[in-house]
Amino acid sequence: METVVRVVPHANFSLELWFNTGDHRWFDVRPYLERGDFRRLKDEALFRQAHVALDTVCWPGGLDIAPETLFDRSVPVEDSCMAGVGVAGVL
Repeated sequence: METVVRVVPHANFSLELWFNTGDHRWFDVRPYLERGDFRRLKDEALFRQAHVALDTVCWPGGLDIAPETLFDRSVPVEDSCMAGVGVAGVL
């Protein structure tokens, strides 16, 4: 199973992710911002506190997204898109 080893939160509520498999991917959190407790992540200050714990991405207050969701619903970062473009520029 893939696990998250590094996360960098970016503008437009996207996450740049690195996995134990060597994969480097973008994940768009925006579809989750209207769901239950994830609404709290609309607070950009909270969103930017994303960190790796327990092999996945977590936020203060017990928020997390399963690593398999992060992997399955993310897109690979291509070398030409790595200059801070974010998910919106990759999709």
